[in-house]
Amino acid sequence: MIIVNYIAAFFLITLGFYTIVTKHNMIKTVLGLSIADYGVNLFIVSVGFKPGGTAPIFTWSELNPETFFVDPIPQALTLTSIVIGACVTAMSLALVIKLEEGYGTTDTREIRRLRG
Repeated sequence: MIIVNYIAAFFLITLGFYTIVTKHNMIKTVLGLSIADYGVNLFIVSVGFKPGGTAPIFTWSELNPETFFVDPIPQALTLTSIVIGACVTAMSLALVIKLEEGYGTTDTREIRRLRG
């Protein structure tokens, strides 16, 4: 079952990079960046997953040799990445809005042609 997560993460990262490279609309480029970010988050969470593992919340009486926990570090990194990704997306869309107000288009080829 975990292999499906890796395949989905690879697909999202590939789709995001494909969108960033091939699309000339700046809004689609920002969406591609967000999709790639979601793929990386899925990959990080999948790496930290252990089948049958429990949450790393315990008391000393609950600890025994056969108990194992899911690694909390990838979850914390993913949570931080989600917040940073939301901020980057918001800032990128604000920049796109300002560029559209200034140049009247969101097409990167057209903005390069104007130069000034």
